[in-house]
Amino acid sequence: MAASDNVELPDLGQEGQPGPAPALLNADTNTESEIKRTAQDLEAVYDVPVTVSAVLGKSAMEVSQLLKLGKGTIVELDRKVGEAIDIYVNDRLVARGEVVLVEDRLGVTMTEIIKAGQS
Repeated sequence: MAASDNVELPDLGQEGQPGPAPALLNADTNTESEIKRTAQDLEAVYDVPVTVSAVLGKSAMEVSQLLKLGKGTIVELDRKVGEAIDIYVNDRLVARGEVVLVEDRLGVTMTEIIKAGQS
């Protein structure tokens, strides 16, 4: 994005027709003030299922090579040891992170959040 991450969205209004963006006027100064948003505002989407994927790396091979893979075969990936992995939500890159061990399972800790258009 440009210098500012603030994007003005149209007000859909009662009839679903675009209208002017809502402005809250301060009684003392008659200036626009920001609308305060909280996590409760997102409560309607809390139960929407999403798919989260952590991609360690990628590899390209021919079908003949794929069919030869067996238990114990090593597949070389396009990443180096210690390099950040990509974290996708619904096939959209949202963050990068590192693999961590949580008790006896693998986990991911996010080290960088990717903003839209930054990937």
